[in-house]
Amino acid sequence: MVAIVASYSVFPSKETPKGHLWLSDNDHVWRSGHTPTIYVYKAKHSDDTIQRLRNSLPEILVHYYPLAGRLTLRETGRMEVDCNAKGVTLLQAETTKSLADYGDFSPSDSVRELVPKIDYTQPIEEIPLLLVQSTRFHDGEGFVIGVAFCHPLADGLAGTRFINSWAKLARGETLEPHELPYLDRTILKLQHSSTSPCFDHPELKPLPLKLGSSDINAEQSKKTSGVLLKLTPEQVQKLKKEANEEALEEGVRAYSRFEAIAGHVWRCACKARELDEKQPTVVRFNGDVRSRLVPPLPRNYFGNALAETVSPECYVGEIVSKPLSYGAQKIREATKKLRNEYIRSQMEIVLGEEQLDGIRGFFSGQGERNSFPFAGNPNLHITSWMSMPMYEADFGWGKPVFFGLAYVCAHDRAVILLGPHGDGSIIVSMHFQEAHLELFKKFFYQSL
Repeated sequence: MVAIVASYSVFPSKETPKGHLWLSDNDHVWRSGHTPTIYVYKAKHSDDTIQRLRNSLPEILVHYYPLAGRLTLRETGRMEVDCNAKGVTLLQAETTKSLADYGDFSPSDSVRELVPKIDYTQPIEEIPLLLVQSTRFHDGEGFVIGVAFCHPLADGLAGTRFINSWAKLARGETLEPHELPYLDRTILKLQHSSTSPCFDHPELKPLPLKLGSSDINAEQSKKTSGVLLKLTPEQVQKLKKEANEEALEEGVRAYSRFEAIAGHVWRCACKARELDEKQPTVVRFNGDVRSRLVPPLPRNYFGNALAETVSPECYVGEIVSKPLSYGAQKIREATKKLRNEYIRSQMEIVLGEEQLDGIRGFFSGQGERNSFPFAGNPNLHITSWMSMPMYEADFGWGKPVFFGLAYVCAHDRAVILLGPHGDGSIIVSMHFQEAHLELFKKFFYQSL
């Protein structure tokens, strides 16, 4: 059990710009609420721990001042940030559990307690955009920093860079000019045209249903659980080697570790579900587009810069029976689509009246609604966080020994992360229907 010992409202240490910050279409189409993540440290927790966080947080909020504001809703259904410097929340907490009691910190209800809980039935305009909780383990063998970060403000990469910059200030260092956030989102202001998009955009259309089913409600209601599946550097290389066993055409680059791991996860999911071999299936991805746009976004763009893509539809029987290179190739075809013209075309059409209605519902207490089609059984949602430098979050007591999601996704999803040791190991944070999870784990390691 986790008990809150103290709660602090933290404000920028200097006067910051006031007014309303325009949010891009891209900021509107992902989850409306907060994304909960945890950083686990093995250092001894002391009074200095919370004091160091309290002293450095006001400093970083000067640079990231929109985070100290509040979301507000316009009549059009679009959100803005009221940069009113109302502050963020910092909680000091203790748990009756030891570090060992949490095991490997797989996403679960007990791990979720390590991140601030948010009541979305209260007025959204009053909810802080950032809430942080420092929780000390009962045995004194370490602590967790749990972060609830409002997704309309920033995606995972931007959020990670914020945490790392905060940690740098906490260590007594100063930020270099290239580390300061680029806050102006009008760089993503699009000229909406009345003509039809140049691309088909299958990622915005309903995904395949289970054979014999006419709607997704039955699958959406099934319970999912989270598990962390670890791959050693040798196992990662084994998957890469397997994916590249088939001779590639001259000039075609070898399949990457992401393509190999994602293909392996897809194949294991198809096997574990024991679906008909003629069952259509796809994989959905979302990717960072900062460097894919022309011209590219500033490296430290603080906001959402994501695009959605989906693999070509194929049959379960093909994914299960063909070499790993088959699934890896389908994944490559999906990610190759994310080029400047395709991304801009998607950004122009993704925010429609249905999404704006969902945002209005969120502000009136009806909960979150996702803009993209449900990606559970017989399909899969895969996200790569391998480029996110989450293990640089050293506040002065050493780097985290673990970083991960603190909640279980409601649909089948794999989040692929680097291991904490910098040795090439990988962690797959797998969220899967409980009925098929044990079989999935069996197939995941069977050939490794």
